[in-house]
Formats: sequence, C-alpha cells, structure tokens
Amino acid sequence: MSDDNAPAMDYDAHERTYEGFIHFSKVGTLSVLTVMVCLIMFSFGGTAAAIFGWLMLIATFVAAAVGLALGASGWIPPAAVFVLSGILAILTV
Repeated sequence: MSDDNAPAMDYDAHERTYEGFIHFSKVGTLSVLTVMVCLIMFSFGGTAAAIFGWLMLIATFVAAAVGLALGASGWIPPAAVFVLSGILAILTV
C-alpha cells in the first residue's frame, strides 16, 4: 500500500548536494594530483626537492581546507599550489 501523504521532492536540496559533491571532487582531485607531484619530488629529487616537497605537501593541506571553505571558487587555491608544485618539481628534479 502506497503512502499518499509523501512530501514532494526537494529539488533545491538535491541541487545543493550535487554542487557540493562537484566542488569536493574538484578540490580533492587537485589535492591528490599535488600529493603525487610531491611524491615524485621525494623519490627522484635531492635534498632541495625533498624540502620543497614537504613545503608543498603542507601547502596542499592548507589550500584544500581553504578551498573547501570558499565554496564555488574554491578550486583556485589547490590549483595554484598544484601549479607551483609542478614548477618546483621541474626545477629541482
């Protein structure tokens, strides 16, 4: 027997959940890519690359937290750290 008193679908809540998932996916993907670049710096670089790798790893965690707190434009801080990590990896490895 079906329930005829069920509330209507809450589309606004669905849209907010979807936007939040997409935002978290962007920040998470950029953070994982930056961690991979840091691992490359640890493995193939010398002492300078390892120091920059640790600095970029810490910056990744900070940028991910800031990015998740910002909202829609929150992918920019992790992207900036990713680009900076890539440049440092090219120069030191």
